[in-house]
Amino acid sequence: MFGYVVINQQELKFKEFDRYRAYYCGFCRKLKEKYGLFGQLTLSYDMTFLILLLSDLYDVKDEIGKTRCVAHPLMSHPTRINRITDYCADMNLILSYYSSIDDWSDEHKLRGLMMSKLLTKGKTEAAVNYGHKAAVIKDRLDKLSACEKKGEKNIDIPAGLFGDIMAELFAMNDDEWENTLRRMGFYLGKFIYIMDAYDDLEKDGKSGSYNALLQESGRPDFDAYVKQILTMMMAQCCESFEVLPCVENVPILRNILYSGVWSRYNALEAQIKGDNTNS
Repeated sequence: MFGYVVINQQELKFKEFDRYRAYYCGFCRKLKEKYGLFGQLTLSYDMTFLILLLSDLYDVKDEIGKTRCVAHPLMSHPTRINRITDYCADMNLILSYYSSIDDWSDEHKLRGLMMSKLLTKGKTEAAVNYGHKAAVIKDRLDKLSACEKKGEKNIDIPAGLFGDIMAELFAMNDDEWENTLRRMGFYLGKFIYIMDAYDDLEKDGKSGSYNALLQESGRPDFDAYVKQILTMMMAQCCESFEVLPCVENVPILRNILYSGVWSRYNALEAQIKGDNTNS
């Protein structure tokens, strides 16, 4: 379900892309340091976005360094690591663990079972300082699973549950920015869930897997209907973002929120138009 909160690299300046990649590489390095190679496998662009956002909001000082990795063994890459990176590594581990559990219990995906076993130790360590957040994530994923098993037709309900998870991740501190961050995370989470359902529509229709958009897919205005919902979700998310006093990472964050998150949708839209032209 993750992988939609990405940059639009073509619209970024070189220095902005380098800064983004330094946070991404720093996140990868931190996951390996804290949770080993298996933790490193949970690396995501979505959590990198959260690192950029919270690092800027709380004006956290970065530790600048360099690292090599298996993917690029011959070339070192700049890294930016700070206390937000630590927080996001813990949250990422907890979320990945419970998501793997759900993949196994809901769809009997062997990869889900294997990953849950491999991440158990890391999840236990990560949850030591974030027991409440771990409980909220588990609760919402359990409710989301139950919702999907009963075939909930109102997509706003499962999307809202995933929004709750993202809201919990975004609200790192109990402070003046908590409510704004929760609102931002909530609507971004709903966008991700609905975008994922739209992305998987054809596959789920063939396999018979749950997808709350299937019942609406026969509408003549279906694609416009989905785009309207997604636009509303991102409008609410961006409205909250613009309230936050971010400075340094704003060009990158806006690139992601106003352009990058639409990358997959634009690709699907182009594919649909191409299919209609050829038919």
